[in-house]
Amino acid sequence: MSEHDQPLVIPDDEFNQQLVANVHPSEWVNPEPTGRYNIVVIGAGTAGLITAVVAASLGAKVALIEKHLMGGDCLNVGCVPSKGVIRAARAWADLRKATEFGLHIPAGVKYDFGAVMARMRKLRARISRNDSAQRYTKLGVDVYIGSGRFLGAETIHVESAAGSRVLTFAKAAVCTGARASTPPTSGLQEAGYLTNETVFSLTELPQRIGVIGAGPIGCELAQSFARFGSQVYLIEAMHGIMPNEDRDAADIVEQQMVRDGVKLLCCGKDLKAQKTDDGKRLTVDSHGQQYDVTVDEILVGVGRTPNVEKIGLEAAGVDYDKNGVKVNARLQTSNPNIYAAGDVCSRYKFTHAADAMAQIIIQNALFPHPLGLGYANVESLNMPWCTFTEPEVAHVGMYEKEAKEKGLEVETYTYKLEEVDRAILDGEEEGFARVHIQKGTDKILGATIVAAHAGDLINEFSVAMKAGAGAKTIAGTIHPYPTQAEVNKKVVNLWRKAHFSQGTKHILVKLFAWMRR
Repeated sequence: MSEHDQPLVIPDDEFNQQLVANVHPSEWVNPEPTGRYNIVVIGAGTAGLITAVVAASLGAKVALIEKHLMGGDCLNVGCVPSKGVIRAARAWADLRKATEFGLHIPAGVKYDFGAVMARMRKLRARISRNDSAQRYTKLGVDVYIGSGRFLGAETIHVESAAGSRVLTFAKAAVCTGARASTPPTSGLQEAGYLTNETVFSLTELPQRIGVIGAGPIGCELAQSFARFGSQVYLIEAMHGIMPNEDRDAADIVEQQMVRDGVKLLCCGKDLKAQKTDDGKRLTVDSHGQQYDVTVDEILVGVGRTPNVEKIGLEAAGVDYDKNGVKVNARLQTSNPNIYAAGDVCSRYKFTHAADAMAQIIIQNALFPHPLGLGYANVESLNMPWCTFTEPEVAHVGMYEKEAKEKGLEVETYTYKLEEVDRAILDGEEEGFARVHIQKGTDKILGATIVAAHAGDLINEFSVAMKAGAGAKTIAGTIHPYPTQAEVNKKVVNLWRKAHFSQGTKHILVKLFAWMRR
């Protein structure tokens, strides 16, 4: 098999064949352009897909160009496969602690890592129908499978194995995403390594694995591999894990990861890699102690590099740098007719961020407003996020430190899950809800939740902040009992209790005494 004939996704099984048939069909024939497009989108990840399909649903003439796999990172090498693996790892972890719930599992019960990965591939293929070339064509989008490159300020060239096309446009959107970054670790290239773009091709569990980077990707997969039985060494240059989160929030996750068997080597210095006969050797200094370990695989999770090369941005007059395409608050580039969204231009490398930014492109590119009034503004977004470890860590809005740096007086309240009945009954009482409220008001500035289902629980705060509803609204909302979501009401009730003054209580005591006469 020649290099050209290599499968786009490995292993080349029935599930990946179904995936590729949906998101990069081999027999696809690109349409012939029939005039100027209202908008041409380069990149069919989340930002590109949403931009294209919403524009087409509104009646615009739309072209969507993708050189690799439609669905982008989220479907193929990010959110979808990782959550499939994480769920299986959690099922195995739950089985191991079944005795805590009075369940007696027979000795010798085993897991099948190959079956875990096959399940993931099967579900990914099923979900891929939503991002398929066929579906988007039916929805009115002209789908071009091939490499897109700007020829000028209003033209794009599409090159594919079947030929080339030249598209003209009134507006364009750069949604080319980002790829895994590689740290300048000595010997890493020679030793070989995995990233999120290759790790989901595994069919056998690495018995020993070194994970470089204790951010969301590194932590999620380090915990999952450890739960399946890998000896995991998690190497982080900074102290602890998840350095962007509140320290006590990250510490709860770190403690669980250590119980799961992860060996954390933080404050790592002088990291080196070397290929050996026995595997891949990693040496690192952690807290003054030298570690020398040999692993079967190295997984790198140290950030994302925007895809700005080889798409002709210079010819289109679009400015960019190492951080990606430069955009203003309206997501316009230096060429006012070209916009950008998603990982290629945003500091928020999330699928839901790309979705929200795509909506902004639609409003600003297709519905221009006189004098600049009414434009959608990316800076107005309240961006929540979640790291899907166990427990999860979710956040929206400001951290306390951020609020203070902006000169805002803030009151912070924290309520522990160990005082929430449902969390106790579920055996998921490690964690808390924390809310930051602007002093003198009930305005919610931000919230952090550490819980088994933090990604679901944070949404109540996100909706409240978007709607301009404050702590009083959440405190006055009935929450069904028993649910873990009660923690949201309980934490804002701490604020309400704190503002029930002694003076008010003194007046009420006198009132009630008078009423007893």
